[in-house]
Amino acid sequence: MGSQNLTVLTEFILVGVTRHPELQLPLFAAFLVIYLITVVGNMGLIILTKADSHLQTPMYFFIRHLAFIDLGNSTAIYPKMLAGFVVDQNIISYYACATQMAFFLLFIISELFILSAMACDRYAAICNPLLYNVIMSQKLCYALVGIPYLYSTFLSLMITSKIFISTFCGSNIISHFYCDDALLIALLCSNAQEIELLIIVFSTLNLISSLLVVLVSYVLILTAIFQMNSAEGRKKAFSTCGSHLTVVVVFYGTLLFMYLQPKSARSSDTDKMASVFYTLVIPMLNPFIYSLRNKEIKHAINRVFKK
Repeated sequence: MGSQNLTVLTEFILVGVTRHPELQLPLFAAFLVIYLITVVGNMGLIILTKADSHLQTPMYFFIRHLAFIDLGNSTAIYPKMLAGFVVDQNIISYYACATQMAFFLLFIISELFILSAMACDRYAAICNPLLYNVIMSQKLCYALVGIPYLYSTFLSLMITSKIFISTFCGSNIISHFYCDDALLIALLCSNAQEIELLIIVFSTLNLISSLLVVLVSYVLILTAIFQMNSAEGRKKAFSTCGSHLTVVVVFYGTLLFMYLQPKSARSSDTDKMASVFYTLVIPMLNPFIYSLRNKEIKHAINRVFKK
């Protein structure tokens, strides 16, 4: 054990999505297509909401940052995962693994709080439409985006540094397609329980606090909608928050599925599938959800193609 404690790792081996060689090529093709759609969709949404003069409102400001986070989350993981399909052994260096994990944590935590900020924005738009532009000032919008980024950066660096300054016990095989913090903790000789407790506490706090903001916002929104006398007004209000509500249900539903699943029922394959869903499939779907359900984005896309 003493000799294991002195082991200095310089690299890790990522097992990948599957160990079956016959699935490597079809999965590589499928993930490549999904990743390219994700990049094009989110880049398109970022450029569109930045360049189009009709989309310079708080709602599109938050959509732009959500697209940036989705793009960052996917890009932190999937280029390396795709490379794993075409090499015999997907090796990632010690520092590249730390960097990948830091960016993954940064983007996944940021997404929780950006979605809750968007819920507050929808509350202001529906419950206080006449004061919307006053309430959702530029200063407040920057604060609702900047504070989550700063908090996520702090938490990401703290957890990553705590893991990577600890000692690993010999094994360098990670049974996943990216450097997952939970699996890296399992490889530690020291501080494992302390770091695991830290992650559990902050994960629970982040999930519950951000979800609570979303739930309270939508309770107030639904109360305001049902008090409207006009059927047309209720329909317009529902369409205003429909896209965001769809994204919230899909994203939080996936995370709650992972966290609330009993340990006895969990498996490596289940964790991998859930990870694929919230790190690649959801970032791919979000631009489509906002584009298909939002008339102003549809009109902006039409204006681009008419030029």
